[in-house]
Amino acid sequence: MLNTNDILETIHMIQDENLDIRTITMGISLLDCADSDIDRMCGKIYDKICRYAGNLVKTGEDIEAEYGIPIINKRISVTPAAMVAAACPDKNPVKIAHALDRAAKQVGVNFLGGYSALVHKGFGPGDYALIESIPQALAETERVCSSVNIGSTKAGINMDAVAKMGHIVRQCAELTADNNCFGAAKLVIFCNAPEDNPFMAGAFHGVGEPDCVVNVGVSGPGVVRAALAKAPDANLTEVADIVKRTAFKITRMGQLVAQEASRRLCVPFGIVDLSLAPTPAVGDSVAHILEEMGLESCGAHGTTACLALLNDAVKKGGVMASSHVGGLSGAFIPVSEDAGMIDAARCGALSLTKLEAMTAVCSVGLDMIAIPGDTPAEIISAILADEAAIGMVNSKTTAIRLIPAIGKKPGEDMEFGGLFGSAPIMDVNTYSPLKFISRGGRIPAPLQSLKN
Repeated sequence: MLNTNDILETIHMIQDENLDIRTITMGISLLDCADSDIDRMCGKIYDKICRYAGNLVKTGEDIEAEYGIPIINKRISVTPAAMVAAACPDKNPVKIAHALDRAAKQVGVNFLGGYSALVHKGFGPGDYALIESIPQALAETERVCSSVNIGSTKAGINMDAVAKMGHIVRQCAELTADNNCFGAAKLVIFCNAPEDNPFMAGAFHGVGEPDCVVNVGVSGPGVVRAALAKAPDANLTEVADIVKRTAFKITRMGQLVAQEASRRLCVPFGIVDLSLAPTPAVGDSVAHILEEMGLESCGAHGTTACLALLNDAVKKGGVMASSHVGGLSGAFIPVSEDAGMIDAARCGALSLTKLEAMTAVCSVGLDMIAIPGDTPAEIISAILADEAAIGMVNSKTTAIRLIPAIGKKPGEDMEFGGLFGSAPIMDVNTYSPLKFISRGGRIPAPLQSLKN
C-alpha cells in the first residue's frame, strides 16, 4: 500500500536534494557481429545497436514523464571491441569506433562504452591493435568511451599492459589538447573490471551477459547528506543506520525504473548499481557527506574511515532493496565531478596520496584527476600499478581516469563543463619509477586468489 509520507519524501528528494537516476544503460553483445571483412562487421555492429537501442532514449523519457523521476543519461555498453576486432587483425580498429559513434548518435544516447580490451593476464588477438588505436579513436569520436582491464585478483597485474597504458593516457591527452585533453577523460584503466557496470566511461558488456540487457545506475549523495544533516548529534552507529535506510529508499526507486524499462523495451533486467555518483551541482557531493560526518574538510585525517563507513552502509542498505545489485555499487570519488572534492583539492586538504588511500575503501579509484601536463608516461604507469595493486590485493574493483593537462601546471584548472565539472591540477611525486616499470612481466596473483 502506498504511503503518502513516502511519496512526499521522494518528491522532496527529487526537487531539493538532487535525487536522480544517473543512467539507464543497455548492454548489447557484439559477438555475433564478428566478420573477417571489417566494413561488413561495422555494418553489422551499427545495425544491431540501432535495432536493439532504437527506443532506449524515448523509453527513458517516457518513464521520466510518467513517474516524475529525472533520468539524466541514456547509454549503451557493448562487448569489448578487441574481441570482435580479432576477426580482422590486419585492419585498423578505429573503423569500429566510428561505427559505434554513428550508432550512438543515431539512437541519441549520451555515451557508448566498450571500446575496450581485457588484458589482465596477457594480450590476445586484437588486444594490442585496439589499445594502440585508443588515442585516435577517442580523438575522432564524440560519444565512444574506452576501458582496459590490466589486472585482477585471480590473474595478478599485467605490467607490460601497465607500461603501455601510461603512454596511451598521455597520447589521449595530447591528441585532444585543444579540447581540454578530454580524450583522457573517456578512458578508464581497471583492475577487477565488472561486466555489468552501467557508468561511463568504464562500462562494457561482459561475455557472461545475455545478448541484450538493461542496467540502471542510481545516485543520491545529496539525499544522504541531507539525511545526516538532520541528525547532527548521532553517534557513528546511528550514522551508518541513517545511510542504510536512505540507500534503501534510493535503490527502490532504481529498481522500479529498471523493471519498467525492462518491460517496455522487452529486454531482460540486469542489475541496479547503487553507487553514490556525485555531480558538480551544489549539494550533490560525496565529499560533503564525509564533512557532514564531522570532518572540517574532505582529505583531513579520518576521511578514509568516514568513507569506509559510508561505502559499507550504502551496500548494506541497497542490497536489501533490489533483487539484483551489481556494477560498482558504493561511493564514487571523482575529483572533477564532485563540488566538495574540487574545493578540498583547491584548498590543499585533499592530495593525490590521500585519494589513493581512500580508494582502498571506495567503489572505484582515482577518478577524473588532472595531473601536470609534463608528467612522464612512466609515472602515469606507476600510478596505474599502485591502484591495480590495491584492487588486486583487496579483491575489489579499482579504476583510474587520469588527465594529463597538457601545457598546464599544479594550481591551474581544467574546465570540462556539465557533469564532468572542473579539475584542479594536482601535484604528483616526480621521483622516477622508470626502472620498475621497464621490467615488464606480470606481478603474480596474491595468495587470496586461491579460493577454489
